[in-house]
Amino acid sequence: MQRDQQIFDIIGQELERQRHGIELIASENFTSLQVMQAMGNVMTNKYAEGYPGRRYYGGCEVVDLSEQLAIDRAKQIFGVEYVNVQPHSGAQANAAVLLAILQAGDKILGLDLSMGGHLTHGSAVNFSGKLYQPFFYGVNKETGLVEYDKMEEVALQEKPKVIICGASAYSRDWDYARIRAIADKVGAFVMADIAHPAGMIAKGLLNSPFAHCHFVTTTTHKTLRGPRGGMIMMGKDFENPFGLKTPKGEVRLMSNLLDMAVFPGIQGGPLEHVIAAKAVSFFEILSNDYDVYARQMVRNAQALSRAYLEKGYQIVSGGTDNHLLLIDLRNKNISGKKAEQVLVQADLTVNKNMVPFDDKSPFVTSGIRVGVPAVTTRGLKEEHMPLIVDWMDKLLMDADNEGTIKKVRGEVNEFMKQFPLYPEMG
Repeated sequence: MQRDQQIFDIIGQELERQRHGIELIASENFTSLQVMQAMGNVMTNKYAEGYPGRRYYGGCEVVDLSEQLAIDRAKQIFGVEYVNVQPHSGAQANAAVLLAILQAGDKILGLDLSMGGHLTHGSAVNFSGKLYQPFFYGVNKETGLVEYDKMEEVALQEKPKVIICGASAYSRDWDYARIRAIADKVGAFVMADIAHPAGMIAKGLLNSPFAHCHFVTTTTHKTLRGPRGGMIMMGKDFENPFGLKTPKGEVRLMSNLLDMAVFPGIQGGPLEHVIAAKAVSFFEILSNDYDVYARQMVRNAQALSRAYLEKGYQIVSGGTDNHLLLIDLRNKNISGKKAEQVLVQADLTVNKNMVPFDDKSPFVTSGIRVGVPAVTTRGLKEEHMPLIVDWMDKLLMDADNEGTIKKVRGEVNEFMKQFPLYPEMG
């Protein structure tokens, strides 16, 4: 068979882009080589609809071992009773949970997208805002912190069936106990989406949601540093409150409903090659090396925060407890869109992002989101964070100067040679 040289050349270009630049997108990371090797394996050839020991195809005895290993390792990492590793993404994991516990038109309560929430927490352009009635809480205009009193006020008024906590652009920890207390007042479930802080939660560096939240979802990339995918967890399984009947009798546990919501509810065959790679990343998370990594992420994020504040940048909420920062650029007289364009030209990759109470559109924005998972994987330490901020400040304060962009790009590329990425790949 003829080799598709065109696409492999493109893949090579992406490898070089990743090697030369500084990756500051908070939702991105670099997997280990063994995670990538596991993801590109013969398990991609196998259909395995169903679950280990309960498949709709023959010949699944080997992929059963791999998927069960991923499940067992995830249970060990988070100390939980139930795990489903089949969701293709975090969005799919959220969709499955909502499908399991809601009917079309039911009310949900989530963090407003414009205040750091996620599309799947009720956005009007997403399934979660189209199939269900979304209501929202936000952050305080002065402090940038989640307003739990407002969450409670809306919950008491609207009586949603589920309260969703978690965010894509919020830099502080969550009060899961307070959220559960609010939910209990109105008889709501709580779903925590920990896609961003999962790696720090795994190592006890942030509050754990499992004692307070009925359901916990996450991606397996970002801070968990695995392949792209999703996962659903429960600290403890419990009797389902719906009395759902199947041809074989009553479905007694929520784990049954969640499994059914993933397959056959929203997905067909699981990606067993990706699940194998998830198992590898979970093996890595259980190591002492990952403990060091998670703690370094926190130190790097806090060092980055201090460096921005020293340069006069406005950080929403004033700092960070996790791996990311949301920076309001309005006092610097540059839009998020322009900032992203300029920084990317200099091989400093960020994403534009709305800030709370933004006066610009989602396509322009007043802010940028930055995070440290990827640079921490590359080996950067807290002493390197001021240098990154210095480069960014030079670019943003001289955004139309091609000479500045070229100079900084050269310095960034030279600097990153100290931190090789996948040298085994040539």
